[in-house]
Amino acid sequence: MAKRAHLIVGGFPLGASAGHDMDYARIELLRRLYEGGYATTVGNHFADVAEALDGVDLLVSYVAGPYPDDEQCRAMERWLAGGGKWFALHGTSGGRAKRIEGSRQRKMVQLAHHDLLGAFFLNHPPVRRFDVSVQAPEHPLLAGLPDSFEVTDELYLIEPRGDNTVLLTTQLAADPSPQGFGFAYDADTSLGADGKTRVLGLERKVGKGAVAYVALGHCHSPATNSQPFVDDSVATGGTTPRTFRGAWETDAFGTMLDNAVQWGSAA
Repeated sequence: MAKRAHLIVGGFPLGASAGHDMDYARIELLRRLYEGGYATTVGNHFADVAEALDGVDLLVSYVAGPYPDDEQCRAMERWLAGGGKWFALHGTSGGRAKRIEGSRQRKMVQLAHHDLLGAFFLNHPPVRRFDVSVQAPEHPLLAGLPDSFEVTDELYLIEPRGDNTVLLTTQLAADPSPQGFGFAYDADTSLGADGKTRVLGLERKVGKGAVAYVALGHCHSPATNSQPFVDDSVATGGTTPRTFRGAWETDAFGTMLDNAVQWGSAA
């Protein structure tokens, strides 16, 4: 029987880039799924996810805004419990943000899909260089990766939710975001007990299936860029690159994507 996948890539509202090069991400992920032997359906949101997952082995998501509502989460959880695999990237840990009275900033709202995913997005500082450490080298998603690798990316501050296996981490003692940058949050719940470690990738088991989330993967084109500036650690010296591929152009991230394609159909 042919392997089947469903790919969700998109911003909010429908058709918006939400600051990302959705077309680039869609093409890259679809290409890898095709080369991995999958017959793949494609969506822009989770509205029809219950129907779309019927008979599917692997769900892949790269979104900035769209998220499953409570009913859709229940449908996805049933599918996962039956053996489905969900590989979620980057902005999938986001969702709905609410305005803060008297401020231009917004704050992310914790929803059912964060519990299902196992990760909740707080904020990210400006694009920067950082090292990523592999914490579970025996995991099939991380096969062939070095113990650590460097990326230039949005460093997501993620609160892990529920029982999970940590796959990737980085070191960052404090959020270096300038005043008023990005999203507001009440407490830095992404910071580990040691005061410096932050989770960037994890896997959560759900019945016979699993969801794996990797926070890496920002990309933008000149038409979709919404980065006001980047950290001085980036080679451009603080000037935002007009076209940015970041982790997508590294061997390590490419290996993870190919591993995810194989992981999605493994027993």
